[in-house]
Amino acid sequence: MESKTYHEQKDIQNTKKLRQLRSFLPQFLGMYFRGIEHTTASNTRLAYAVDLKTFFEFISKTNPFYKNMSISDYPLQLLDEVTAQDIEEYMEYLKLYKNENGQDITNDERAIKRKLAALRSMYQYYQRNQMVKMNPCLLVSVPKLRDKAIIRLDTNEISTLLDSVESGDKLTKKQKQIHKKNQKRDLALMTLMLGTGVRVSECVGLDLQDIDLANDRIKVIRKGGYESFVYFGDEVKEALLPYLEQRNSIQDIVKGHENALFLSDRKQRLSVRSVEILVKKYAQTVTTLKKITPHKLRSTYGTALYRQTNDIYLVADVLGHKDVNTTKKHYAAMDEEHRRQARNKVILRGRENET
Repeated sequence: MESKTYHEQKDIQNTKKLRQLRSFLPQFLGMYFRGIEHTTASNTRLAYAVDLKTFFEFISKTNPFYKNMSISDYPLQLLDEVTAQDIEEYMEYLKLYKNENGQDITNDERAIKRKLAALRSMYQYYQRNQMVKMNPCLLVSVPKLRDKAIIRLDTNEISTLLDSVESGDKLTKKQKQIHKKNQKRDLALMTLMLGTGVRVSECVGLDLQDIDLANDRIKVIRKGGYESFVYFGDEVKEALLPYLEQRNSIQDIVKGHENALFLSDRKQRLSVRSVEILVKKYAQTVTTLKKITPHKLRSTYGTALYRQTNDIYLVADVLGHKDVNTTKKHYAAMDEEHRRQARNKVILRGRENET
């Protein structure tokens, strides 16, 4: 039987989780999830289900009429009863509430905006199919997001980080024992992310057959499920070759993970969480002032590419951004820096001729 790819396995896992979640949701949502199945990724549908579960739990806690009714029995007419004021109350509730285990749950502006997007999508579906009269979410102001400082590694920090991964000199005694076995893998992984800007999910999803050494490129599955080729330079290739030799010699790989490029000590595909821990471990040997994550490595690559090319469209294409405005917004600070550097370039009163 042919081994399934990482993304195929992920879709199966997401489908199982979604089906389990739907048993707690109103039955009328079944048609909604079927309706968006062919236009959304499985990750998106699962995230929507989680967020909608939170919304209907809010209804259960705050609405006297529906309080004693099972959420799965909620009727479609409920959607027409929800007002813009109810949505605003829900947004306030999201800032701090207790989950079923009594734990405090908080959400920042980005998380609240994302949960509001799930509601908008649900209402849009039923309104488009003329099953609800209006979408109250459209009457609610979207939370304003505060700009965050863009964190990235400087040029000297990139070099120091890769030196640390290669040598392991700055690691603890216990970490060095693990490093000795995984040095080639870790160096290949970190160099690949820093040298291509791929997302961590794209990186862990790579299979052996996705590496095209003849053309210096890798095939990745982007957000949205489409395939794309990402090209790499000599430094990435030099880091990949020793690891590929080691990888091809590994035996007794866990069934279903035989084709995975990056393997864990348990001989199964490296997880996103494992890469996050790995990046944090090595980054702490370089800087403690910056919280470096796999996404920050991606930003580091995007910054370096933009500085070298000054081509925002190329950066957007290589990073897999569907909307170039996303890229422009992310790197607007760099444009501002370039403009600031021009302030003393034009001399107005010719002071160099003064005696």
